[in-house]
Amino acid sequence: MSLPPATITSVPIYDFVEANEELANKAMETYASCCGKSICGGCQYSFHKSGNIENCPFCKADLRGKTDLDRVEELMKRVEVNDAGAMYVLGNSYYHRKLGLQQDRARAIELWTRAAELGSSTAHFALGVYYDDGGDMKKEKFHNEAAAMAGHEVARFNLGYIEYKSGNVERAVKHWTIAASAGHHTAMQSLIASFERGFVSRDAIDLTLTAYNNSCAEMRSKARENYTQLSMNRIDGR
Repeated sequence: MSLPPATITSVPIYDFVEANEELANKAMETYASCCGKSICGGCQYSFHKSGNIENCPFCKADLRGKTDLDRVEELMKRVEVNDAGAMYVLGNSYYHRKLGLQQDRARAIELWTRAAELGSSTAHFALGVYYDDGGDMKKEKFHNEAAAMAGHEVARFNLGYIEYKSGNVERAVKHWTIAASAGHHTAMQSLIASFERGFVSRDAIDLTLTAYNNSCAEMRSKARENYTQLSMNRIDGR
């Protein structure tokens, strides 16, 4: 690409500080192993604040006293009926030694692969990360592409990074523009860095910043912010 030199001072960076960084770094979806449904973190926060902290927001199952073993058994039952969400969560638990399970990466990959075949974008993304760590760029790219086409914006960002490492800057910028326009914080950062290097025009960066801020505004809510803050406090031990 041949573009005139650009400087970051010409970008309306004050718009970008309305960032989505906190939400971007926090998983917003929670899977209910009792009934196989997923809920946004903000909705979960609102449901609990209404006094229903001991029940599932969907099937009203009693969550009091439920152990890791109970959750694993529920997940396995959901896996038996081809629930892609349960396959992803159980695979994640095997891979990262959650819910009291011993690490079993082979089992995790098996479960993620089955979930991906059923159309799970998160399973495709997890496989993309796995093959990135293993150095298999062909499989890494395949799974990130599948996840991105299903709307997974982190996978879309990763595709941009893959293209950038391969020297395909124009394709990288296209991927980052799509992800940033959907509100992905790191993609927007990468575009601004590309703008500094003269790879993105001023008009393009302004248009993407506008789309980014609109997407961030749509995603933000008081309940989501409270959920994020509550999660951060738990991590910090507060």
